[in-house]
Amino acid sequence: MSKGAATRHGILVHGVEAAYRVGLGGLTIGELARATGMSKSGLFAHFRSKESLQLEVLGQAREKFVSAVIRPALATRRGEPRVRELFERWLDCALRRDPGGCLFVKAATELDEQTGPVRDQLAQDHRDLYDSIAQMFRTGIAEGHFRSDADPDQFAFDLDGLMLASYHWTRLLGDPTAERRARCSFEALLDSIRA
Repeated sequence: MSKGAATRHGILVHGVEAAYRVGLGGLTIGELARATGMSKSGLFAHFRSKESLQLEVLGQAREKFVSAVIRPALATRRGEPRVRELFERWLDCALRRDPGGCLFVKAATELDEQTGPVRDQLAQDHRDLYDSIAQMFRTGIAEGHFRSDADPDQFAFDLDGLMLASYHWTRLLGDPTAERRARCSFEALLDSIRA
């Protein structure tokens, strides 16, 4: 990685952490300058606009989530083991309070009533996640682990709902039973769709 690329990557890592604190809407070149100790003009040279900065920070958060959750799940044996790995890694992001994964939850409520490229990208990122979950579930059907009449999109919906509840019970409520409840719900979900 070149020095310029390494600097940009470092800025974006700070950008994800700053957006986690202030929201994507609150993320400005000035806010990021304060977080990184760089000048506004230096950051402006990298991003040119608030929207460009927000899109790139969202991209950094997406890459972090994909690297921590999706790729390791895809590297696991197809079917139920893959779905379990996805769940375990996703839950770990929530329990560790990982800003990259959590930015998507925060941004979803922040941007749901807005229009524009940042909201559009966020919606596409969520659709891509749901498609990935559904595809992992389809491989489980093909492997004979899940019922052939089970709906992969419904599974994606249910798993996402479970993860959102887990996120809120863990982060907003600070409930010490959140992890146990998430695991119990996940097992009940799997029991309902096993072959």
